[in-house]
Amino acid sequence: MDKNIEHGASAHFDAAILIGRFQPFHNGHAALLEQTLKLADRVLVVLGSSFRARNARNPFTWEERAAMIAASFNEADARRIVFIPVRDYYDDARWAAAVEEGVRVAMQGYAAPRLALAGFHKDASSDYLRLFPQWSFVASTRLGDIDATPIRGLYFNDGEAAWAALRAQVPSAVVRHLEDWRTQPAFAAMREEYETVEADKQKWGHGPFITLDAVVTVAGHVLLVRRKYPPGKDLWAIPGGFLEGRERLLRGAIRELKEETGLAVADMELVQACRAAAVFDHPDRSQRGRVITHAHWFDLTLPAFPSVSGADDASDARWFPIDELPGMETELFEDHFVILDRFLGNPLFF
Repeated sequence: MDKNIEHGASAHFDAAILIGRFQPFHNGHAALLEQTLKLADRVLVVLGSSFRARNARNPFTWEERAAMIAASFNEADARRIVFIPVRDYYDDARWAAAVEEGVRVAMQGYAAPRLALAGFHKDASSDYLRLFPQWSFVASTRLGDIDATPIRGLYFNDGEAAWAALRAQVPSAVVRHLEDWRTQPAFAAMREEYETVEADKQKWGHGPFITLDAVVTVAGHVLLVRRKYPPGKDLWAIPGGFLEGRERLLRGAIRELKEETGLAVADMELVQACRAAAVFDHPDRSQRGRVITHAHWFDLTLPAFPSVSGADDASDARWFPIDELPGMETELFEDHFVILDRFLGNPLFF
């Protein structure tokens, strides 16, 4: 970065930027934001993992997180905070460009704003701080060993001791929000998902795992399945599953496609219709652990839509018009929105 500034320095900026998922916002985040508020009159809080379906790792929408953060500060400080929601692209350059655009829009009216990026280098998950050399980096001080991952574990635990431990690690305004959210239907679904994911990790480990996905298009439509079980229960997804021991990738993708949809198209016809394949290997693309998927795009030229029905791990299978997909972002499993954009976008979605 062009300049590293220790916290407590006298430099004052037009705006300070703080980036995080805040799932949920805890006392460590609050201390960091308090430090950031001292750097500038305006603080731009970039909320990562926005515009996606809820999951146990990202249970709260960006609007809910913004409300938690704003309620944790007095009215005067809350008015100084501007929230910038940014989706996951699983592509550093694309994600950084989206953050920069959000900051640019927020700073309209400033000819050449002096910007600070606040944060601390926790581990590899903090590498995003290196993507913005044009901003002055201000090294912040971490408050204790507080982390959102175990806090979510406490939240999805029914025990009173767990709830008491959680209350000690988040601002009182966040406690009130979490108490209210526990009464919502989404809480029960996310708790079931959390328990399923943790049980699977105990049984199978954290990976790496190899999976296969099949994007199938016919006449401007794409084939999606509704997931029958958690994680992602009732979300729409690209047909797919895990690679078997002696299986080739393309054959595995076709097998999973047929098992989940009953698609009545000959294997050879699908092989001939395979237009592209791509690997999606971002470490955070799946909450199930390190899941590396090989996605294949099959573009079929047929006089009519083949009949399909949900089977195996799918409760339903359906053809969707591609131009309806932009409105389905919050209904799609894991990074499947990004996978669809990779094959069908120009860019199609964003």
